[in-house]
Amino acid sequence: MTGILVSSCLLGQKVRYDGAAKTLRDDRLSAWGEKGWLHPICPELLGGLPIPRLPAEIEPDFDGVSVFAGQGRILDVSGQDVTKAYLLGAEQAVAVAKKHACQYALLTEASPSCGTYVIYSGHHDGARRSGMGVVTAALRQAGVQVFSSERIEELAALVD
Repeated sequence: MTGILVSSCLLGQKVRYDGAAKTLRDDRLSAWGEKGWLHPICPELLGGLPIPRLPAEIEPDFDGVSVFAGQGRILDVSGQDVTKAYLLGAEQAVAVAKKHACQYALLTEASPSCGTYVIYSGHHDGARRSGMGVVTAALRQAGVQVFSSERIEELAALVD
């Protein structure tokens, strides 16, 4: 059986920082759900953060790999350090992946948790830069293949 960890917001759950969803309308998600392959998570909620919450970004010059390694921080727009909650969410995401034998993850691009190839600049200015979020870093270290919601076809090529 294939296990796919998936960002809850992609499935229409209103769990994002602003209380919204980022629904990914794709027939493959529906088919995988019907097969029982999907295991939804919101790492920020697993880390104890509320809905809504202030937007947060990884500090400039750092990414999820460095945050996961104990360097760099994740700061919300007010300047509050929320790194511990994000690290706890990453730890919990890995635990869910292991519990359900998830070999793959489909995550929301640009998030400080789930960004796969792109994260925000760290200046809260809307600009993006190359990098991955802390959950992506943790999952990859645990051997899970992580895919961006914007690259679902790459995941589909492996599981369909």
